[in-house]
Amino acid sequence: MCVLIDQWMEQYREAVQQLFGERVWFLGLQGSYGRGEANEHSDIDVVLILDTVSVNDLEKYSQMLDTLSAREKVCGFVSGKQEILSWELSDLFQFCYDTTPILGSLEELIGCIREEDIRRAIRIGACNVYHMCVHNLVHEKSTDILKGLYKSAVFTLQAIAFLQTGRYEKKKRDLLLVLQEEDRSVLTAGMTIKEKTNLSKEEQKMFSAELLCFASRWICEV
Repeated sequence: MCVLIDQWMEQYREAVQQLFGERVWFLGLQGSYGRGEANEHSDIDVVLILDTVSVNDLEKYSQMLDTLSAREKVCGFVSGKQEILSWELSDLFQFCYDTTPILGSLEELIGCIREEDIRRAIRIGACNVYHMCVHNLVHEKSTDILKGLYKSAVFTLQAIAFLQTGRYEKKKRDLLLVLQEEDRSVLTAGMTIKEKTNLSKEEQKMFSAELLCFASRWICEV
């Protein structure tokens, strides 16, 4: 059963503010709940940025989460303000555009991101997909790993679309509309493989080839 996310986030916001007060710089929501694509298996992926973060802060935050409903679904990102302002910019691209603000704004971070950072995000994403796709073909031969790689490829596709169009599309159905044909086929393949429980040897080879060609092309492109 899906969580009523608006109600849950309101309880979460009140609890965080009660715990940390004016130390809260930003609260946000990521993942499938942030995109409006959640199902009964989805995690609640929250973002909390404080003025500073200590081990004691993290302990208190964890204890606070234990008081909320759906605790087993809660995950996410916690940081101090100076750390996130100094973060790797290729990571910040995805972080900023994939996060739905609940309290505060990430505009200060977005203003730091340049085209070269987006290209770096694409290159890193493509390299990681390529490496793990080769590893899986040779060693693991796992359907679950291949599904995970297609899921990871979505983030790279979002960066590619942004580089080409200036638009960041959170939802796959919207992303399909802005991708070029070769990249659209990767997203379509990922949506297809997600619905499959098992893959035959030939299907494993076919879907791996699609992903490997995609990753190779973009490693060389950027």
